[in-house]
Amino acid sequence: MTTNDASADLWEGFEHIEPEQITGPAWDEPVPLRARPPLPDFPVDVLPPWLGNMVRGVAEETQTPADLAGCLALAVLATAAGGRVKVCVRGHWREPVNIYTAIALPPGNRKSAVFDLMVKPLLDAEKALIELSGPVRAEAETLARLAKSAAEKAAGKAANAEPEHRDTLTAEAVQLAQDADKMRIPAEPQLVADDVTPENVGTLLDEQGGRISCLSAEGELFDIIAGRYTGKPNMGMFLKGHAGDMLRVNRQGRSAQHVDSPAVTIGLAVQPEVLDALSRIDGADGRGLLARFLYSKPVSLVGSRSLTPALLDEQVAATYAKHVAGLTLALADWTDPALIQLTPEADAVLLAFQKVTESRLGPDGSFAPIVKWASKRDGAVARIAGLLHLAAHPEDGWHKPIEASTMAAATELGDYFTAHALDVFSVMSADPAHESAVTVLAQLVSSNPAQFTKRELFRTLRRAEFPAIGDLDPALALLEEHGWIRQQPPPPRTGRGGRPPSPRYETHPRITRGA
Repeated sequence: MTTNDASADLWEGFEHIEPEQITGPAWDEPVPLRARPPLPDFPVDVLPPWLGNMVRGVAEETQTPADLAGCLALAVLATAAGGRVKVCVRGHWREPVNIYTAIALPPGNRKSAVFDLMVKPLLDAEKALIELSGPVRAEAETLARLAKSAAEKAAGKAANAEPEHRDTLTAEAVQLAQDADKMRIPAEPQLVADDVTPENVGTLLDEQGGRISCLSAEGELFDIIAGRYTGKPNMGMFLKGHAGDMLRVNRQGRSAQHVDSPAVTIGLAVQPEVLDALSRIDGADGRGLLARFLYSKPVSLVGSRSLTPALLDEQVAATYAKHVAGLTLALADWTDPALIQLTPEADAVLLAFQKVTESRLGPDGSFAPIVKWASKRDGAVARIAGLLHLAAHPEDGWHKPIEASTMAAATELGDYFTAHALDVFSVMSADPAHESAVTVLAQLVSSNPAQFTKRELFRTLRRAEFPAIGDLDPALALLEEHGWIRQQPPPPRTGRGGRPPSPRYETHPRITRGA
């Protein structure tokens, strides 16, 4: 039996044992160790067919949860359209369509393979943009060299001029130098970055017209934000890059960087313990970084995977590549973002969703534990609606309003991400001993011993979860506190020395008779 099997409240299966059936020293009723409920699966059906088929095909071939490919599909769309499209919700409320998403899966889940399949069309589009921009960049470089050369010649001519002509020639040289300084050579297009510092992100945003995407099958970006290179957290760039707040960076010895509406997209696949450690980044919660991510914690399929899965259909992959590349190239040269409106019916759907959110944000509401995250829930749904709309109309979506069915699909994804956020933040704030106790109790339920020693129990548990025998102490203490086990008095010592015997425990009859 796994931890999930014992999840509902760890009473399940023992109800038939009546207190009067319990013999021996009296046991009190044990206090349930409530584990978290199962999380919903990614709702693939809400995606447009060409995108949903790709997500299903990739999940099948790689034998990974559809959540991984599904969340990456949204990040890919956000990379293609981020910084180029905004959703006009109501009044002056406008949401950009860049998103931050983090998917937690243990090692061995073929995250890199899924990333390769989902992200490759973006990289191909990036190569196409580089080729298309080649002549423009070559022309700009030539004109810049000529302008600089002309300014230098004018400066030399002014320096050697007769006094009566020097002022006029100097003014001409100054003007040419100013014109040369204003000339800007376009940077080579880049859509996706990987191992980047916050400073690099600012530079890339400045060079790439205000947008960049960080997509990675690893979680190094969180280490960088936490201060891997600087020794202190540096998250301001990512806070502004999500919200679209004006970015202005001045550094000694370097040109100022100014981006009016930065748009950063993040798509990461990390190990579960990385998410659990996020709250320990100084300021990550207080400044709202954690509230900006859409989280996903799917159940790993490792141990139950098909060894002969159906391969990804070539036509499905080709259609996906065509639409992703087409959307990316169509929006690449936009300087002012396209503004997508909502139909009145779509606005009504979103308004109903907002009312649910608002009703649950109070101190006694179900969103109280994630109030900072939930306060951004409605905006996240508007962004997702924009992405689904562009996926449904990849050739001209920026000319059409978002319909009610698309907004309804976005709210379904909003509910999915809400359930996973509740779980993520619950783990962040939970006593670490609780999870360990749930794991130990599940193992005891599976093996149903009447008694056990600490050393015997340690041998049955995974070393990844309990590296040393001492790691069992908090879990055993919590189980004893809840009345599931009790430690027996140690036997008298013989006085011959040697290692003391391993502590021995009795288990509650609800375990020994109910398993």
